[in-house]
Amino acid sequence: MILTVKTKAKTELIDITSQVQKQIDSLARESGITDGLCMLFVPHTTAAVTINESADPSVREDILTVLNEMVPWNAPYRHLEGNSPAHIKSSLIGASELVVVENGRLVLGTWQGIFFCEFDGPRTRKVNVKLLGNSA
Repeated sequence: MILTVKTKAKTELIDITSQVQKQIDSLARESGITDGLCMLFVPHTTAAVTINESADPSVREDILTVLNEMVPWNAPYRHLEGNSPAHIKSSLIGASELVVVENGRLVLGTWQGIFFCEFDGPRTRKVNVKLLGNSA
């Protein structure tokens, strides 16, 4: 299944945990799979997906602040489109995540959430969501 994410800023982390769970609910109904793995894949070279704290929004801000300090927008990049920092940040964070699914629910820690990472927005993006496992 494809999850669509509309971003509003050049760089932002968007909590997509509830949308992913809805996709898992639908996939579990269709397939009969209630235990397995949820694979998330972002098919973009200037975006990523990660799991981190979702309770305190300042964590997201801190992550973006440090990434922007590590990979500044103004540097002698050679890529002509002007979005080299977004490509680098995407590579640092990664394009995929695996999350355990038990009884049809994502297994995340108390404070964990799944975040879509936009590094070259605003844009309309996609996240591929797959439920892997054996049906009952």
